[in-house]
Amino acid sequence: MSEAIYTLEATVRSDKGTGASRRLRHNNQVPAVLYGAEKEAQSLALFHNKVWQAQEHEGFYSHILTLVIDGAEQEVILKDVQRHPYKNQILHMDFQRVDANHKVHTNVPVHFINEDAATKTGGTVTHTMTELEITCLPKDLPEFIEVDVANMTVGQTLHISEITLPAGVTSVELAKGESHDLAVVTLHAPKGAASEEASEEADAE
Repeated sequence: MSEAIYTLEATVRSDKGTGASRRLRHNNQVPAVLYGAEKEAQSLALFHNKVWQAQEHEGFYSHILTLVIDGAEQEVILKDVQRHPYKNQILHMDFQRVDANHKVHTNVPVHFINEDAATKTGGTVTHTMTELEITCLPKDLPEFIEVDVANMTVGQTLHISEITLPAGVTSVELAKGESHDLAVVTLHAPKGAASEEASEEADAE
């Protein structure tokens, strides 16, 4: 994806409140808030068309973004997006400032690869987790976590501890202890296999 997707122009806005936000949206702009790094929060306005184009890319939600605020660049991560319930419209965005020396806490997508190999037996791959909560320094932030399911066996479940995370990246859940080693993906038996086994057991009895 073009790096231009990760750069958004923004302006500082002095008007606040519901009425001010409504006027911004009417003018095809998105109200936003920038906070963090022990600095005062800023109220911003961004161009809706550029935001809408950017938010269609998965990487936009986990990549380090650059806000150009009245000409000055600020690295940020996206923390929240509010959308209109039925219109193609972004209503509000929250951004957090990024400090190169401080870890970020965010969610990144999980990508599953080689599912065709895993399902050759007729089994079904079930994704228990589609994103992973992580902490890392900004320089180590991955766009996604890749999980290879090629060598899974029927009935097997992969947990967070069995996934190879990029260098410098830590799972938030796993850091809480073994009881938080959540399931990520399971390869279920082929359809009908469970009922056939149950039938065989009944016949044996």
